[in-house]
Amino acid sequence: MVLGDKLRFAAEVGEQGQLCRVDLWAAGKWLTCDDNTAYVPQFRRDVLDTAAWLRSGAGSPMPFAGMSAEATHRRLMHRAGDDDETEADYGLRSQFRTLLWGPTIDNVTTHLFREEDRLVITLEFWRQEHLLNHPEDAGAVFVVEIPVEEFVKILEGVVAVLDIGQG
Repeated sequence: MVLGDKLRFAAEVGEQGQLCRVDLWAAGKWLTCDDNTAYVPQFRRDVLDTAAWLRSGAGSPMPFAGMSAEATHRRLMHRAGDDDETEADYGLRSQFRTLLWGPTIDNVTTHLFREEDRLVITLEFWRQEHLLNHPEDAGAVFVVEIPVEEFVKILEGVVAVLDIGQG
């Protein structure tokens, strides 16, 4: 069963044990295309932490007034890891939550911005192998806008499905 809308954000959890298949989509892109096997205890904890963080009202708006989400993502990533990256660059980039849910989506660089009651999620595939197999994704930044409540509900649904499999 798919939770959510693949054009915004969706998840599907397969048969479970300590490891299970988890497929995630955002902006119509399959995010877990490189690795859709999740270690359930860690994945569950990370997803639940993200849901709790959002329920608490946490999250920062996009930092650059008048700049699109795509341009903001590019600006935040522009100097990531560059030799001339300053501590301020790193500090600014690190204040925006990313979706850190283990190796399932470590092939995608993400930023999560909170604009009142909605989230703006940006993502960009970075692995060379992925980009060779999907040249249409090279250099593309995908943007998702989704109500916070809807996103949290999807995350809580994923955790509920994982809990059933652990029972």
